[in-house]
Amino acid sequence: MIFTTKAEYGVRLLVDLGQAGGGDPVALKAIAERENLPLAYLERIVALLRKAGFVESTRGARGGYLLTRRPEDIRMDEVIAALDGPIAPMSCFIDDSATEAHKVVCSHHVDDETGPCGTKLLWTRVHGGVVRALQQTTLADLIAFERGGVVALGAGRRPAGDVLPVITA
Repeated sequence: MIFTTKAEYGVRLLVDLGQAGGGDPVALKAIAERENLPLAYLERIVALLRKAGFVESTRGARGGYLLTRRPEDIRMDEVIAALDGPIAPMSCFIDDSATEAHKVVCSHHVDDETGPCGTKLLWTRVHGGVVRALQQTTLADLIAFERGGVVALGAGRRPAGDVLPVITA
């Protein structure tokens, strides 16, 4: 599964804002310079993040952007959905969330007479794994990881008894 540069840059932008600690607004130009990202593209991305309610802007000489929620409360599945839309491992999958939440269907099997697609089980499992990983990862996890901390995937948001991989910076 490939995510777009919109998702990559948007997450990097949020990590940068999260590291600022929420004090003074951060200028988008400063983020672009620190992260070596194109400012014009970041302006389009931050507009999506603002529309989705992750950031707010302030105008003026000391203007810039701030997070609207604590990093612990920003899950990556929400961010990726705001930037890239529905998550699907294959182009033949359609997120049929209008009728049933998080149901993924195969678009080349449109009726019940043809039976299930032979690969649907695999891609449904891949989809579920990716969505779970994104749901279990918060902006706070990414900030801690970038600062050189050790982060257990999904720490504090998993059923008891699950063993999670530990990643070090």
